[in-house]
Amino acid sequence: MSIVELLGSKVQGKDGEVEVESFCGEGKYVGLYFSAHWCPPCRGFTPVLAEFYKNIKASKKAGMLEIVFISSDRDQKSFNDYYAEMPWKALSFSDRERKASLSEHFGIDGIPTFVLLNAKDGSIVINDANENVMADPRGENFPWK
Repeated sequence: MSIVELLGSKVQGKDGEVEVESFCGEGKYVGLYFSAHWCPPCRGFTPVLAEFYKNIKASKKAGMLEIVFISSDRDQKSFNDYYAEMPWKALSFSDRERKASLSEHFGIDGIPTFVLLNAKDGSIVINDANENVMADPRGENFPWK
C-alpha cells in the first residue's frame, strides 16, 4: 500500500496542509509516530525523536525523512498541545477512522511506536524503530537496515 493510500493525499503541517506526494519517492522514508499526550513513555520519547529529526534535517540526509504523528489523544485540545511540541507533520486529529485503520494495519498494540516505511512503495523497513532512534539519536546510521 502506498504512503498516499495509507495517509490520504494531505497531512497537517505546521503552516497548513501538505501534499503527501511531496515527501514520497525513491531513497526517502516516512516515519509514522503513534503517540499521545496522556502517555508518560510517549512524553519521554517525543523529545528524543524530535532531536533525531532535527539532526536528520540539519544533515546531508535532510530530504530522506519525514515523520507523521498519528495521535491517540482523547480530544482536539490535547492533540493541539502535544503537536505544538513536534517539528514534523501530523494526520489530522479529526481523521479517527484512518488512525484506527493505520493502527490495525501496523498492529500497533502500545505507544509510543515509531514505524519506518519506504516512501517509494509504503513497505515496512522497521516495524518498531524506537530502539533504533534511542541507539542512534544523531541519525548517523540512518537509514537503519
